This record gives sequence, C-alpha cells and structure tokens, in this order.
Amino acid sequence: MKKTLVLLAAGMGSRYGGLKQIDQLGPCGEALLEYSIFDALRAGFQKIVFIIRRDFAQEFEEKIGSKFTAFAEVDYCYQELNELPAGFALPAERTKPWGTGHALLAIKEVVTEPFLIINADDFYGPESFVMAAKMLDSWGETQELKAGMIGFKLDQTLSEHGTVSRGISEVKDSQLVKVVETHGIHASDGRILDEDGNDLASSAIASMNMWCLNPAIIREFEQSFIAFLKEKIEVPKSEFYLPFVIDELVSRQALDCEVVQSSCQWFGVTYKEDKELVVNSLKQAIKEEIYPSCLAEEFSCTI
Repeated sequence: MKKTLVLLAAGMGSRYGGLKQIDQLGPCGEALLEYSIFDALRAGFQKIVFIIRRDFAQEFEEKIGSKFTAFAEVDYCYQELNELPAGFALPAERTKPWGTGHALLAIKEVVTEPFLIINADDFYGPESFVMAAKMLDSWGETQELKAGMIGFKLDQTLSEHGTVSRGISEVKDSQLVKVVETHGIHASDGRILDEDGNDLASSAIASMNMWCLNPAIIREFEQSFIAFLKEKIEVPKSEFYLPFVIDELVSRQALDCEVVQSSCQWFGVTYKEDKELVVNSLKQAIKEEIYPSCLAEEFSCTI
C-alpha cells in the first residue's frame, strides 16, 4: 500500500531566529528533516509532501526537495494566511500563521492515500517511522476515519534553553482518551512544570505531531477550522492546532486513535541554542552507524 510522508515546514522559526527547516545540521550540510525522510523511505514510504510557504519555496526546493526526486514522488503544498473558507476575510492585523491544523488543509488536493504527518524541525528516530508504517499498513485502503499517534516520553522532549509546548496525552488500553495542548513546559529542580506551575509526570506521553491519518479526516479539519474562525478569527495570535481536531473527534466518540510509544530519543531545534545538541546527537548516531556519514553519498544504496 502506498504511504505518504507529509512534513510541516511552513513555520517562521521566530524563536530559532531563522529558517530552521533548511539549517545545515548534519556533517555534510544535511537539514534535520532529511534524516526523517531517510528514515521514512527506509520504512517503506514512497511519497513526500512538503508543506511550506511560498516566500521561500524556490530556496527550499533547490536545497531540500530536489535531493529526493530520484527516490520518491515529491510534491509541495503551500500554507498561506489568506487561504480561508468562503465567507471569511483575513484580518488586517494578522501576521502569524494559523497553525498546524490549517497547514494540514493545504494537502487536500495532493494526498489521497494514508499518510504520516510530522514536524520538519523534530528528530523522531528510525523506529518511530517503522511503527508508523506498520500502523498505516494495518489500515489497508479503508475510507473510514482513522488516526494514530506515535508518542514520546515527556522528559525526553524538553529543551534546556527555554519552554516548550507539548500535547500531553491521556491514554487507556493503547487508545487516546484526551490530548491537551500544554504551554510553557520546562524542567525546574527535578520537576517538570507547565506555564502555571503545575507538575507534569515525567513519564507522560507527549504528542510531538507525529500522526498517522487517512484522507477522510481532512473533511473534519475543514469543518473544525470554520468553527475555529467563527470564534477566534479576530484574535491575532490564535492558532488552530492539529491535535485540537483529533481531541474533539475522540471526545465525541467519532474517532478511535491508537497510540504507540516510541523508545527513540527525540530532539529538535526550538531555540538557536538547541543547535549544538542536535549537531552532536547526529554525530553520535553516525558513530553508532544508525546513519551514513553523508546522506547524499550513501542514500541510494542504503534505502
């Protein structure tokens, strides 16, 4: 069965201070997302869809997308502020992207098969993609609503250089019960706290936007985005998060969402100061022969 990898790469990188989607972090100038693509292709994914912004489309295609056209079908979708449902107009003061749920809507014309959607600036590890591929394969070609989440242990998803936002997930019998977007998460004196100072369990399952979905769910996102806009279109920094829709569907029992927990160590580039850790972590993974020393040189003979 054909499987597609969708990468959320339209973020502005305001906390990082630049286009972290294409920042060179690997020893041969690889961007972090290239390791995710490498892992996905090894796990059996055949199509790659990048969700990006038009203002850096040419640079992105030249530096990133062009590397993979010999190994997979590659497509591009564009998240744009003024891409709103009929009846809605972009507020003059709106400059912030509408969020990951809005970004997902950009793929509706190009993705007709089960897909895995991930953040472009996160490292998930090889086993995570194997888990996702197995989950998608188990669904077959069904057109019923399907969703699954690859989760990570919360204490393995923090940054030493600032607070982070995570979807804290309640899980029962491997099924998602609830996912709560939680902000300001940080470690302090051996505790993990949210922005209000509430304690969070280090073993809590965190969503890192690694979701297995099928195209039928896009209709649900369209309806949810309309409801979101009716309530919050005039709030300049409001965001329509992908987990919001999953949580709402689960809460009204319209969707079952399987959760599997990855044992891989997550890391990512939220802040500029995270870069050193990511660079060193990639070097260590290469030393352990998880990855070739240069993806460009060994890619075709490794997948």
